[in-house]
Amino acid sequence: MFTKEFWADALERAVKTAAQGAITLIGTTVYFHEVNWVMILSGILLITVLSILTSIAIGKTNDGVSASLVDTIKEKS
Repeated sequence: MFTKEFWADALERAVKTAAQGAITLIGTTVYFHEVNWVMILSGILLITVLSILTSIAIGKTNDGVSASLVDTIKEKS
């Protein structure tokens, strides 16, 4: 968890998750000019924090090698 690779993986996952969340939240509004940007930004912040916390939780079970659970599943196969 204390490696540069781990944090690069975690940041990549957080950015992807934030983008997906933004698209989802913006898509819930019918008209673009009615988008509540404060709600969107707070939702993105929450989603990003949750993604990083998930990466940290997975990293601890994966001996800090990666922020992704997929690597662990591939190694066990």
